[in-house]
Amino acid sequence: MQAARIVKVKEPLEIQSLETPKPKGSQVLVKVESAGVCHSDIHLWDGGYEGPAGQFMKTTDRGVKYPLTPGHEVAGVIESVGEEVEGFTKNEKVLVFPWIGEGLCPACRIGEENLCDKPRSLGVYNDGGYAEYVLVPSYKYLAKIHEMDPDVSAPLSCSALTAYGAVKNAHLKPNDNVVIVGAGGLGLMGIQLAKAVSGARIISMDLDDNKLKIAKQSGADITVNSKKEDPVKTIMEITGNLGVDAVIDFVNASKTVETDMQILRRRARVVLVGLFGGALQLNLVTMPTRAYKIIGSYTGSMTDMLELVSLAHRGIIKPVISNKFKLNQATEALTMLKEGKIIGRGVINP
Repeated sequence: MQAARIVKVKEPLEIQSLETPKPKGSQVLVKVESAGVCHSDIHLWDGGYEGPAGQFMKTTDRGVKYPLTPGHEVAGVIESVGEEVEGFTKNEKVLVFPWIGEGLCPACRIGEENLCDKPRSLGVYNDGGYAEYVLVPSYKYLAKIHEMDPDVSAPLSCSALTAYGAVKNAHLKPNDNVVIVGAGGLGLMGIQLAKAVSGARIISMDLDDNKLKIAKQSGADITVNSKKEDPVKTIMEITGNLGVDAVIDFVNASKTVETDMQILRRRARVVLVGLFGGALQLNLVTMPTRAYKIIGSYTGSMTDMLELVSLAHRGIIKPVISNKFKLNQATEALTMLKEGKIIGRGVINP
C-alpha cells in the first residue's frame, strides 16, 4: 500500500510503499476513503509546539516516533476483519475513533481514552490515515456511517469531536453570551454545535473577514474582526459592560488568551482548546474574586463521537469541506493549512 509519511520533520512527506497489514483477533483493516488534514498534523510535521517563553516542546519528548504516517481523521470502508470481530463486515462504511488509550489508566476505565496517561492514538503514536489502508486495533473504535459522505464524516473524529468536547466543557446555558475564538474548521464546527445544543448568543472572533462571513452562515449571531477593531471594547459594549459568560478559544495563543481574560464576566468559563502555544500571565487576585474557571479541553470520547455521527446523520451539523487533495499532495495540504489558506477542512482522498 502507498502512504504519505513524515520521515524527517519540516521536510516534504515521502510517498512510501508499505506492506498492507493483515488484521488479527479484534483488529480491522479499513480502506481509507477520506483523511482530514488537521493542525495537529502540522505540529507533528514541525516536530513540536511552542511552549512557555518561546521554548520549543518536541514531539519526540512526548513519545512520537518517526517515520510516521499522520492522519487521525479517517473515514473509509472495511477491507478485512480479524477472527474475533463481531458486528462489522467487509464493505461497511465506517468512521474511526483515533484517540486510543492503553486501556488501564483511570481515564480509560471510565471511557475517556482520549485523556489516557499513555496514549496510543492513530496518526500520532501509531500510523494513521494518510495512506491507502489503516489498521484499527479493535472493532470497538469504529462507528457505522451508512450512506454518509466520507469527506464530511472524517472530521467528526477530531475537528468536530474537539469542538463538541469544548462546547460541553463550556457548560453553556440559554441566553449566555459565548465568544468563539477562531473561525477555522474547529471554530466553525464549534459555532454549529453551540447553536444546536445550547441556545447561547454566539460571538465569533477572527482576523479574516472571509472566515467571519462563513461563521455567520454557520450560526454566529455577531462577528468581531479583532484585526480591524478593539475586541475588548466591542465585546464589552455588546454585553452591557458585564463581559461574556464563556470563551472557547480554538487558537489558544498568548495574545488571544490575554484578550479572553479581559472580556469575562464574573463566574465565566474559559475553555482552552487550540495548540498554538505560548504563555499567559495571570492576575491571581481576580481568579478567586471573580470566580473564573480555566478549563483545558482535548478532543472527546467514543460516546461523544457516536453522538456527533447521529447529529450529522440528521443534518443538524455539517462540517465545511473546502479542499480535497490526493495522497501525493499531502505536503501541499499541510502547507496550505499552515498558511491559513484552507477555510473549513481539507481532506486527503487516497
